Amino acid sequence: MSDFVNSGWALWVAVVSILGVVFVLWLLWTQRSWLGQKTVVTEDTGHEWDGIRELNHPLPRWWIIMYLGLTVIGVGIMVLYPAVGSWSGLRNWQAAHEVEQGQEQLRESIAPVYARFKDMSVEELAKDPEARIIGERLFLNTCAQCHGSDARGATDFPNLTDNDWLGAGTPEYIHGVITDGRVGLMAPLGAALGATAGEQTDNANAIAHYVRSLSGLNADATLIAKGKQQYDKVCVACHGVDATGNPLLGAPNLTDDIWLGSSSHQTIVKTIMEGRTNIMPPQKHYLTPEQIDVLTAYVWGLSNNE
Repeated sequence: MSDFVNSGWALWVAVVSILGVVFVLWLLWTQRSWLGQKTVVTEDTGHEWDGIRELNHPLPRWWIIMYLGLTVIGVGIMVLYPAVGSWSGLRNWQAAHEVEQGQEQLRESIAPVYARFKDMSVEELAKDPEARIIGERLFLNTCAQCHGSDARGATDFPNLTDNDWLGAGTPEYIHGVITDGRVGLMAPLGAALGATAGEQTDNANAIAHYVRSLSGLNADATLIAKGKQQYDKVCVACHGVDATGNPLLGAPNLTDDIWLGSSSHQTIVKTIMEGRTNIMPPQKHYLTPEQIDVLTAYVWGLSNNE
């Protein structure tokens, strides 16, 4: 399907490009009378309004010559560079190749900076002053947009300083997430909580009260037992019998009063009913392996260095 769409767009671009050239040539052909003219002749169209006559003054010769020259230049660019659909031109130039070359040059230029850290462990890198400074710069450039400049996160973006991890929290786990990214999925449970919308909402409401009570938050005591019953039906498989989560699944601990989103009753009910999907994008396309090693050490050190 994607190949068809790409081919369709390529055909569309090719048609527009070629028609543009044809239009330009046609326009020049309609103005060809200037070739044999010794002087510029202004014609009277015979139209007059309130004493104002409409004249037809031919385009200046210099303008047509300039137009023709620019047309030749444009056609030359279309032949040499990508401009006609998916054809890459005689020079076979592609923006992606230029970006790749620039990235490779950057990698080569920064390689000496990271050479000293090659054989150092994560623990050693986390304590090395120079590595920490570089790691902080990498974090601010790459991660701060979501996790904040202080790495304490925001709504839907986890705090990286509190030693509460959705996964294992080990250097290997952090390295893998930075490299390949991660998709966190909380399945929508509305349909599993009852046959009708009202029953689903009541059960989700009870679960929310039960979950809030696990963290010592305000909850309706009359609904906690019902919430526990519903929790055991639809939530226990991921979050565990004791609700302390499952790092292998990325299911968070529901008992520590640490929340990825909000701890409000309404937010919890909405999450139960509609689910939640969070994406950590992979950074292997933007950072070198050496940079990922240093960044891993910095992030791990945020919650492990004393």
